[in-house]
Amino acid sequence: MSTSKPTENVLTTGSLKFNHSSGWSWFQKLIVFIIFSLVVNHLSTPESFPDGKSYRFPVEGFLSTIALCILIGIIAEFNFKFYRKKYFSKKVEIASISWYMVSTLGYITIMYIPLGIVLNKIVGGETEFYYLLIGLLITLLLSFILIGLAYSLDVYNLYKLSIKDNEITIESGAKITKLTYENIACFYSENKIVYTVQNDGTTITTDFTLNELEEKINDQLFFRVNRQIIIHKDSVDQIEKIANGKLRITLKTSIQNDAITEINISRYKRKAFMTWFQ
Repeated sequence: MSTSKPTENVLTTGSLKFNHSSGWSWFQKLIVFIIFSLVVNHLSTPESFPDGKSYRFPVEGFLSTIALCILIGIIAEFNFKFYRKKYFSKKVEIASISWYMVSTLGYITIMYIPLGIVLNKIVGGETEFYYLLIGLLITLLLSFILIGLAYSLDVYNLYKLSIKDNEITIESGAKITKLTYENIACFYSENKIVYTVQNDGTTITTDFTLNELEEKINDQLFFRVNRQIIIHKDSVDQIEKIANGKLRITLKTSIQNDAITEINISRYKRKAFMTWFQ
């Protein structure tokens, strides 16, 4: 095991850095909205169907759909920024994506109902619950499709980053060390200092606590086996069943440290660990 010299172990800052790959730009998303509006309005009525004998361009419907799409886009974008910061930057999974869609559609519903009532009043129409409900359901269905088209690339890029390309940036005096997740075997704590262990056995001190690391890193790749150690999934070499329902973990990386020469998982954490590992 190699360690940094004491004079190099004073860390000024240390943070997880997420370099998000850009998805579609606002301009590209606007193009998607326009194409989507053209398709929807040309298929909505026989007069607007391109092959119809009485075809006319659906100007009113097209403009109103564009305005609605922009409102939906604003809601979706602000909610996506919130989810990206709080959830997607750490982990992208079906549950978080589903909650993003559900919450976004909920905000659209809150926006649509009073807006629909006001617009009906402006044009002198009667606000009937049945027609308002049908309009809302159609809007939510189209919103689901539109948001899926507009943000699929963003979600995919964030998923790739959360699995592979995230990195830890550590400043040590004049030195800056960047380690990608795939190069990390584990983190462990000893004498209130947390060390990062690389796949080659090299250790680097950090100014994180394990609790801070646990909140920041991707828990699809990392698991806190006990109070002292967080391990990377790919660093696990062998899992052995021992007494009292416990597990003993052997890592691929050789770490010469008495505190973690033997990594045991309690029977209370066994099920969670096996679910994560498998």
